[in-house]
Amino acid sequence: MTPASGNCVSPLAAVMAVLTCALLRGARAGVVGDFNHVERCKDSLYMGTPPRGYLSNSFTKICQRYEDKPRYVTLYDPRRHIPIYSAYTFKKSDGEKKVDFPWMFEPQLASEKSSSNMESFPQSSSMHMNFEDTQAVLEDYADVVQYERGQLNPDEHQADPLDKASTYSLTNVVPQIREFNIGPWAEHQDLIRKRLNNYCRGKAFVVTGVTTSGHTIRRNNLDRVAVPEYMWLAYCCVEFDQNAPYFVRYKFPVFAAYGLNDRVNNHMVEVPLKNLEKFLKGRMDVDKNFQIFYSDCVPDN
Repeated sequence: MTPASGNCVSPLAAVMAVLTCALLRGARAGVVGDFNHVERCKDSLYMGTPPRGYLSNSFTKICQRYEDKPRYVTLYDPRRHIPIYSAYTFKKSDGEKKVDFPWMFEPQLASEKSSSNMESFPQSSSMHMNFEDTQAVLEDYADVVQYERGQLNPDEHQADPLDKASTYSLTNVVPQIREFNIGPWAEHQDLIRKRLNNYCRGKAFVVTGVTTSGHTIRRNNLDRVAVPEYMWLAYCCVEFDQNAPYFVRYKFPVFAAYGLNDRVNNHMVEVPLKNLEKFLKGRMDVDKNFQIFYSDCVPDN
């Protein structure tokens, strides 16, 4: 039977049209309602599941896109202008650090109508005023010699040049005390790089985060960027070298570490995942079910 001509649209067709529009919008969104939408940013998370138990409703989920491809995910605090964590898949790397990439910002934090890709900061600093309410800008870090821009997803843990470039977003950066950044923190990131390079046989998932009590970078007499008190990192690799030496093997499939973001007493402490979660529960606004990896990175089989 031939359908009648005219502009009549069936209810089902109307619903499908709305759903299609919603999916297309979701497919390009950098700032997202959750990480399990159609553009695969959940691939940065073990079992597609983000850390759970954060109590604040003010955090923003960012699928960090660069050159139209999701690279990693970040839970961002637009009030304190820092990421709470970044989660990414580790790529085997020679550890080379690229420093010639421009620093970028996240347009969609300022306006939902903006590009879903991170973009380089405009040359004109007056343009930064258009989005500095929602995120850190280059001026915040310009005159604070005691702090370095510390990447949560470090370029040394990525191999592809575009993946490396995507780590140079200020939405992936927190202020780190210089002595901590170039000392214990850098050394630990390199230790993890070598460990995962040598002994992880499958995909390694990493979550790097902060505790948010601490000092604040001020600019023009305003609180601008929170300085984390502690930095932490946890990795999950369920396919690993079963013949690795015991001193390495017991740190698989999952292990963690934390360190004080300070000039002194800033060594990194390696601990089992449960120990890190217990440590963080006492220092963050999370509930009793706080969990960094789905099922604590214990595979089902």
